[in-house]
Amino acid sequence: MNLDIIAQLVKILREAPELGAIEVRRGLFGAWSSVRVSKAGHTTNESGQHVVLAQAHAPAAAAPGAPAPAPPVAPPSHLMEIKSPMVGTFYSAPEPGAEPYVKAGTRVATGQVVCIIEAMKIMNEIESEVAGVVREVLVENAQPVEFGQLLFRVDPNA
Repeated sequence: MNLDIIAQLVKILREAPELGAIEVRRGLFGAWSSVRVSKAGHTTNESGQHVVLAQAHAPAAAAPGAPAPAPPVAPPSHLMEIKSPMVGTFYSAPEPGAEPYVKAGTRVATGQVVCIIEAMKIMNEIESEVAGVVREVLVENAQPVEFGQLLFRVDPNA
């Protein structure tokens, strides 16, 4: 694991108040490496050694003369989230040039296709698990997405 990946994990954890920890394991054929980032700011690695990574609640250092970063804003609690069920490439429409499946303000039904995620050359239609109105589209077309990444926020009460 390189330090850039760990820094990105700390940033994700800092911006997601609902998460307490993130653990990543990678490797092949028994040669595993893993890292765990927790809000407490410390963890242990596979060999049980104490590893201090970062304090997720500590503010990021700003460059001299740069404005202070705004604190992350938690989404309204009544919005439901549609997350990526896999790693892949997000596509908002069924083909290039076509209208997107949904955009902010679109009413969706449970089971309605909201996007496609391409993984290993397979186009996977992602369906909404909630009925309501799409309030936010959080991913750009053709952007890579990770497992569990937020794609949409839907207002089920609208």
